[in-house]
Amino acid sequence: MQAVTVLISRQVKPGCEPAFERVMDQIIGAATAFKGYLGAQLVRPGDEEGVNDSLYHVVMAFDSEANLKVWQHSPARALGLAAAAPYIEGHTLVRQVSGLAHWFQSPGGTKPVAPPRWKVAAVTWLGIFPTVYLLFWALGDLLTPWPLVARIMLITVLVVGLMTWVVAPTLTRLLKPWLYAGIPK
Repeated sequence: MQAVTVLISRQVKPGCEPAFERVMDQIIGAATAFKGYLGAQLVRPGDEEGVNDSLYHVVMAFDSEANLKVWQHSPARALGLAAAAPYIEGHTLVRQVSGLAHWFQSPGGTKPVAPPRWKVAAVTWLGIFPTVYLLFWALGDLLTPWPLVARIMLITVLVVGLMTWVVAPTLTRLLKPWLYAGIPK
């Protein structure tokens, strides 16, 4: 089985942010009861690398495509989406990503060409190892009394968020010449 991560992006109507966030917390809470749920995180709009991003993003992971589909076709999700609809404008963008592959697409051309898998694996490890180490160092004592599953859920949600929006973009930007060396543009 291979874990599946979904990135959902939505534009929220101005002034509706607190209500939307409450609904999203409820949707994420409902997802926790589903088989194969690995974690989710609501990422609020922010200014990333000089680009004003006004979209809300949800990163949600399941242990398999089958378990993700059960969640996606569930009445609980449908009710949550119906509750969120009054606060959203425009279309919802849903992208399914395998691991962190979406960060490793060729910078040019119409057809993306990824670097060799071993380079992607090396850069991914280079990002994950220090991120996990720092999170355990910073939160280890605080999380010691927590049940193991709760500790793993929190750490993995934090790692996914940090890797997706901070670490992987930074590493791929810094290591771009090495990642794409020998790849025709």
